[in-house]
Amino acid sequence: MIDTPEEARGTSPGIVVRTVLPHAETPPAPRPAVRRENRLRALDGLRLVAALMVAGYHYGGRDGEVVQAWGSSPKHQFPTLHHLFAYGCLGVQVFFVISGFVICMSGWGRPLRSFFASRASRLLPAYWAAILLVTAVFALPFVAYRTVSPSDTLVNLTMLQQPLGVDRVLGVCWTLWAEVRFYALFALCIVLPGANRQRVIMFCAGWTLAAAIAQGVNEPLLDMVLMPEYAPYFIGGVGLYLVHRDRRDAYAWGIVGVSWLIGQHYAVQRLWHAPNPQFFSDRSSLAIVLVVTFGYAAVAAIALGWLRWANWRWLTVAGALTYPFYLVHEHLGWVVIKAYHRTLHIPSYGTFLATVATMLLLAWLLNRFVENRLTPRLRTALSKPRPQRGS
Repeated sequence: MIDTPEEARGTSPGIVVRTVLPHAETPPAPRPAVRRENRLRALDGLRLVAALMVAGYHYGGRDGEVVQAWGSSPKHQFPTLHHLFAYGCLGVQVFFVISGFVICMSGWGRPLRSFFASRASRLLPAYWAAILLVTAVFALPFVAYRTVSPSDTLVNLTMLQQPLGVDRVLGVCWTLWAEVRFYALFALCIVLPGANRQRVIMFCAGWTLAAAIAQGVNEPLLDMVLMPEYAPYFIGGVGLYLVHRDRRDAYAWGIVGVSWLIGQHYAVQRLWHAPNPQFFSDRSSLAIVLVVTFGYAAVAAIALGWLRWANWRWLTVAGALTYPFYLVHEHLGWVVIKAYHRTLHIPSYGTFLATVATMLLLAWLLNRFVENRLTPRLRTALSKPRPQRGS
């Protein structure tokens, strides 16, 4: 879903020989080197944690299609842990906070064409592969899950299936639709005019106020554009990037604090309910607030440099696997769970771990043979300036 920006390329030192000619103009002074951003490997690790939270929710924290895979409700498969797994859906909120941080970092000082090329090449190759893979697997005669129509599958390749009212191939793609809307807002308001501290602060403040108004007037168009329910997490992540740039920035901390206050409200409002046997989950409102707080606090710790020691190379690999794992784990996980648990009779906890491992292996294959090959080519094609036609 998100990635860290590529480091700016520096120039290697060398000997410069100048020949002074009569009446020659003095060459312009070289531009100062572009500020480098060190890769924040702890952020990669946090992304994987959020993805595993969501996987736990899909495999053991809810009913639905996964019941068919297990043969009974996850309540019976995980009599104790299903209460914990039910909080895994909040991994999405953690993802959105991370996304706000990373998109602000990667879009700062980048032209619009480069920003668009980076986002499109990051999202689309693995997404297209996941759409085709899930469609192909669900079309197999021994797989009991229904696939969408060929026409709807083609529309899914655009990432616009939700506003068009088309059946989704991937259940998790609703989060990608939220990400795309965030990218569009950030590109129009920040990247296009040029990122600076004042503009980013005004963007965060304006979006927060507009989202609150949209919630109050209950206008569907405003809800779709401004995303009141998800805006606090993206805005909080953007504020945390400002903290990363200057930890003493009072405005940045104010953005983070207001976003957290509103974000925990939406999370509790959506996910908490009074204890009721009709509901699968029995979440505590306090626990929901704590999980949301964990997301903000973890990104804040990274922004402040407190987790700089977590600089292991394997975290970069973990970050690379997160997006393809997130795309395929739910639907293909149902197929794998049924094969391991009901065909091979592997116990529930063993099936859970084996399914996660299988989906990580599939994510590695997608990263190596799809993303590593197509992403650079797509980025280059989209970044290439259009040739000027002669007059």
